[in-house]
Order: sequence, then structure tokens, then C-alpha cells
Amino acid sequence: MENKIRIGISMCLLGEPVRYDGQHKHDHYITDTLGQFFEFVGVCPEVECGLGVPREPVRLVGDPANPRLITTRTGIDHTVRMKEWCANRIRQLENENLCGFIFKARSPSSGMENVKVYNENGGYAGKAPGIFGQAFQEHFPTLPCEEEGRLNDMDLRENFLERVFTLWRFRESTKASPTLRTMMEFHARNKFLIQAHSEPLLREMGRLLATMKAREARSFIPVYEALLMRALKYPATPRKHTNILQHMLGFLRPSVDENDRHEMLEIIQQYHAGLIPLIVPVTLLRHYAKKHEVQYLLDQYYLAPHPMELKLRNHA
Repeated sequence: MENKIRIGISMCLLGEPVRYDGQHKHDHYITDTLGQFFEFVGVCPEVECGLGVPREPVRLVGDPANPRLITTRTGIDHTVRMKEWCANRIRQLENENLCGFIFKARSPSSGMENVKVYNENGGYAGKAPGIFGQAFQEHFPTLPCEEEGRLNDMDLRENFLERVFTLWRFRESTKASPTLRTMMEFHARNKFLIQAHSEPLLREMGRLLATMKAREARSFIPVYEALLMRALKYPATPRKHTNILQHMLGFLRPSVDENDRHEMLEIIQQYHAGLIPLIVPVTLLRHYAKKHEVQYLLDQYYLAPHPMELKLRNHA
């Protein structure tokens, strides 16, 4: 990777002391591990809209479908102020070429979802996204988004990062060459990766590309990107992965002898049973594809959709 991927993030997760009490919520996995590949664009709605540090805490109050942002002690309503700031900040973020956003969980301004909403008497009224979190997701509905706490779930982490890296690759390729050929080549190389998430959307994307005229390619780029992100958001389950692995093994049939093929099938079944992680059959498939120079498989991003250093497929 020559260029780091630009990711929006709640600023407190970077170690910046911007919380209401002057503290931070530094997440070392994000800065130390993901920071090897990502360039972070920090955002702190409460500080940036002028509430200062330290400050009186705020919380969501009222109807969970349209909550207000109220200070906890004095009852000052900052809803209008925050929403006006959100509109301006989101316009700025349009120019940042973000490939994703990591939100601070449970924040009344930055939470992605499930932020507690209180009624007028201080009781529980329901849950909602934070004010900025909701505005951002509504404006960028297909952009990969997650909360730092949910990244501790390995399946959610892998899904989020797979979407981020795939989106980055798509944008890099179409920026260099915004043509129908570029999109068709991208689609071909990501066929098994997309299929592992949603075969119906893979087919829909393929049909649209097949019927498109070359002059329509540039205008179709955002449409394809939205479909790509929609497809990859579906979970890639062990059953789906097993089908993909078995299908890819079929391309090795002319090259791999019967004993090696049966060993590979056995390893795929061990993965399907939850006995070994996905990295094991994938690594073996990649080994045989390199050994026998099966270029079609070597071209597939399914075998390496993200850096191995992230160890995203190492859990059973």
C-alpha cells in the first residue's frame, strides 16, 4: 500500500483529551494496529461545535425517533446548535475521501446506534443513534461504519475491515481509470469475495455491467460502489465460505493429484465444522494455486482481501 486509507474516527479514540471530563478513550488496537494502514480524520462533535473541555455532560432526551441533546444538570438544549454544526461538518467530510468511520459507542453525539435516550423525568425512553452519528450515516448510507466496542467481535471486525479495504481498492482503480473495462476487471477479481457475502447481488452487479455501454461507465461508478458495499455488508458465514472454497478447489482439479485434493476437502470440512480457522484452507488453496500457476485463482482477492498482519481470518 503506497497510500494509507483515510478513515473518519471519533477523536477521543485517538487519545485526544476531548471528553467532557478532559479525558480520552484511547484505543490502542485502532491507533497501533489499524494505524499501520489507515490515516485517521478525527472528529469530536461536542468540542467542534463549541461546547469546550471540560464541559457539562449531555444526553439524549425525548422521543427516540427524534431526540434532543440536553445538558444533564442545567437542562440547556444544544440540539439546534449540534445539527447545524453536523450539516457543515458533513459537507467538509465529503472532500476527505473517507473509506469508513469508527464511532465512539454510547456517545450522545457520536454513537452509531443504541445510545440511551431519557424521558423528561430522567427515566429510560429507548435507544437511538447519536446526533452526529445519525446525520453521518444518513448522508453516507453505504460507507462502512462501526463502533470501537463492536470491533472486539472478530466477525464484525472482519466484515468492517473487509468492506473498507475493498472500497479503497475500488476507488483507487476507478480513479486511475474510470472505464467499463476497469469495473469489469474489478468485478472479476472480486467475484468470490462478493459471492461469499451475497450471491444475488453479485449476479445483479454482473448483469448491470454486461448490459452497460462504455460511455455510461463514469456515471455508473457510484452505483456499482453502492451495490458493492451493500453486498459486502451481508455476513460471510461458514456455509458460504465452504461453498466458495469447494468451488475454488474445482479450478485446481486438473493440476492437483487426488490425494492432495482429498486432503484439501478434508481441511475445508474441518473449517466448516468450526475446528480450524478460515486462514488454514485459504492458505492451502493459495499455496496450490501458486505451485501450479493457476492465475485465475491467484487474481482473486478472496484469497487475500486485507493485510495478513491484521490476522482477521485466524479465529475459529
